[in-house]
Amino acid sequence: MPRPVKCRRICRFPQETTFYPSDYSGGDAVTLTFDEYECIRLIDKCGFSQEQCAQFMQVARTTVQKIYDDARKKIACMIVDGLPLKIGGGEYRLCGGDNSACFMSDCFKRDIPEKYNLFKGDNIMRIAVTYQDGEIFQHFGHSEQIKIYDIADGKIADSKVVDTSATGHGALVEVLSAAKVDVLICGGIGGGAQAALAQAGIKLYGGVSGNADEMVNAFLQNNLQYNPDVHCDHHDHHGEGHSCGGHGEGHHCGEDKHGCKGN
Repeated sequence: MPRPVKCRRICRFPQETTFYPSDYSGGDAVTLTFDEYECIRLIDKCGFSQEQCAQFMQVARTTVQKIYDDARKKIACMIVDGLPLKIGGGEYRLCGGDNSACFMSDCFKRDIPEKYNLFKGDNIMRIAVTYQDGEIFQHFGHSEQIKIYDIADGKIADSKVVDTSATGHGALVEVLSAAKVDVLICGGIGGGAQAALAQAGIKLYGGVSGNADEMVNAFLQNNLQYNPDVHCDHHDHHGEGHSCGGHGEGHHCGEDKHGCKGN
């Protein structure tokens, strides 16, 4: 019986999950899994050794070596053959920001929960919208403000505008999670952010534009027009599939790890 795969810890989702050549003429996309992306980020961007990367991802060094080799081959295929690159899937779990285990100096899991820990009363549904000058801002990852609405008995009981400091897709999801948001209404949003929202248990209503207050009221009246297949305009896709030995869709490993054990 093959040894079960251990879930690899990742610190954040990528800012973008789809890349296409400017003169793309066809061919299957190369699929880089989230754990392969994290291995490349830690070793090639952050300067980790394979031993340090293994310690952070909480797997064996030999596992990191294989992940890294597979990821580099996929990136080589993408560059040499002029193929699109997509990032998604894999065997992973998101870092919890535990100081005893996470030694990343920029880990947003440690700073955001305290800063954005907003009180939420009993029986309150909390809705957030990406916000700018009264309108729903159209690019989630660049949202410098969100407007938060507390809903009681089907009506807006309170609202406030919160600065986010334009921290990027992953950190913005952490802001929403720390603020105890149940629902997000936004315009365009990338695949990495959608994956993070799903993990955080935040319901997404994307592809929405217009006045923020009016759209929240439309949601409360079950009249909100949204796009369940929303994506950022610059994430427009030309095709599906993968090449160079992709791992398929994979799965996210929750607290019970879904049977992920061993190295």
